[in-house]
This record gives sequence, structure tokens and C-alpha cells, in this order.
Amino acid sequence: MDKVLGIGNALVDIMTKLPDDSTLDKFSLRKGSMQLSEKDFADKINNETTSFEKSQSSGGSAANTIHGLANLGAETGYIGKVGNDEFGEFFSNDMKANGIQPFMLKSETDTGRAIALISPDSERTFATYLGAAVELSDSDLNAEQFKDYRYLHIEGYLVQNHLLMLKAADLAKANNMKISIDMASFNIVEDNIDFLKDYVKNYVDIIFANEEESKAFTGKEPEESLNELAEQCEIAVVKIGSKGSLVKSKGQIYRIDPIKVNPVDTTGAGDLFASGFLYGLTNKMSLDKCGRIGSLCAGKVIEVIGSKMSNDTWTEIKNNI
Repeated sequence: MDKVLGIGNALVDIMTKLPDDSTLDKFSLRKGSMQLSEKDFADKINNETTSFEKSQSSGGSAANTIHGLANLGAETGYIGKVGNDEFGEFFSNDMKANGIQPFMLKSETDTGRAIALISPDSERTFATYLGAAVELSDSDLNAEQFKDYRYLHIEGYLVQNHLLMLKAADLAKANNMKISIDMASFNIVEDNIDFLKDYVKNYVDIIFANEEESKAFTGKEPEESLNELAEQCEIAVVKIGSKGSLVKSKGQIYRIDPIKVNPVDTTGAGDLFASGFLYGLTNKMSLDKCGRIGSLCAGKVIEVIGSKMSNDTWTEIKNNI
């Protein structure tokens, strides 16, 4: 089985279940988006929603994908930066507990946190204070971290750090690794479109995007955007929510149906789809089966609050695979 290394913003997710969308309006947050914020703003939202149902978990897009892979039985590693605080200790301990090889760098800045606001229709909106996570830099990366890994999974939220993204790609290619990227959020794509297009064209082998992100990248609807993305990389995946997903490679299109679920919270759905898909690839499975495993993982995670599932659920998923 091929090993997968993830790199991303090491964040602690604070999941907050909203009774309605008035909190989004109050803080001028675009529903379904990820908004970067200062610590005071994130803390203010967290403090003003103290009466709502909350839970806490280690997070960040790539970390969620690596967690999923580890729970499926893949060998994994993760590169990120946290602070010398309780949140940082919580994140690092969670990595180790899940059998993930951590390459955790430390900072005097507070550990980043993502305030995830979950609307009644299960859509989630993030106000994210990156904290120590944003201090991860190209100088923190070295060849030893990439040794023995076959895949590098990068989250699109890192795209504003061009030097880090380029150094990671250069180290991966020097180690003959395949690079996958999750586009992360439509507004992130919109704000960094020129760099992203060059990066995908020059480095990326596997791309994951939902329909909003693929449209932000190509200006086209799902199937047309899938065709354009597949011209630039080896495998293109466009996720279309309740309609499933589309996968294209070498001219062949696979249509992946979603599983039937009782949705509670869409947090982590895209990240866990990538977990299942990459797990299939590491085990040399066909692309349609990779997609079905991705769909299974994504479907199961939206039945719970947050991006983490119970051991019983993972056992069920592995039995289905």
C-alpha cells in the first residue's frame, strides 16, 4: 500500500449548530464560504454563540483527509504548525492517537481555530483564525519529511503561501510522488486564480473540486469544468453534492452516485471523499471503485456533527469496502 503525506493548516474545529442563519447575517458571513478572520473576530463569534450546541475536533482540510485515510488503514503522515497551547497539544495528541506520523512544527503564536457555523440545512460556514498554521513556511520543509511517501495531498487553503506550495511540490516531484490538491473553497479559488492555474498545470496529478470551486476555476458548469480540469492533470474529480460526483481520466468519465444518508452537517464531506478516493488509489483499485469509496466516506461523515466518525462507523465503512 502506498503511503500518503498531507500538508495543510493545522486547526482545531469548533463546531457550532445554529438554530437559524441570523448569526451569519449578523457577522456578514457568506453562507457556505470560508472567511479568514483575526483572532478577536473568531473569538467574538465563538463567545456570542456559547448557548448553541458545540463540539471540538482537530481539523483543517488536509488533516481531515489524512485522518480518514489513517482510519481506513493507510500509512500516513502530516505536516503542520501549531502553538504551544492547549489547542496545539490537543491537535498533536489526536494525530498520534490515530497512527499518523506527525511532522508538527511549533510557534509562539496561538494555535489556529475554525469556527464552523452549521445552518439548519446542514450547510456550514467557516470563520477561520489561522494563527500558528499560517506561519508554516517553505523553510520548514525538507526532503526527509517526504521520504518513503508516494502521494502528497495539499489543501487549497495554503494557496496564498506561494513559496510553501512551490517548495512542497518540488520536494514531492524530487521524490517521485503524485500530487493531489483539494481546491478548498470557491472564494479562495477566485482570489488566487492565476497562481492556481499555473500550479495545477505544472505540478498537480489529481484534483478535487466541488461544483462551486470548479466553476470558479473554469467558469463552467460541472461536466464542462470536469473536461477542462482533466486536460490539465491525470485525474479530475468534480463533486456535485446530492447528485454524486464525476471522475475523468484519460478520456474516460465515471459517474459516481451518492449513498442515501440522513444529513446533519456537511463539514468534512469533501475531505473524507478525498480520503476514500485516495485510499482506493493507494490500493491500485479502479477509478470507479475509488469514487464509490469516496462517496461512502463522504456520505457517512455528513450524518454526524464535525469531521470525525466513531470506530463503529469506520468498521462499517471498511466492511462495505
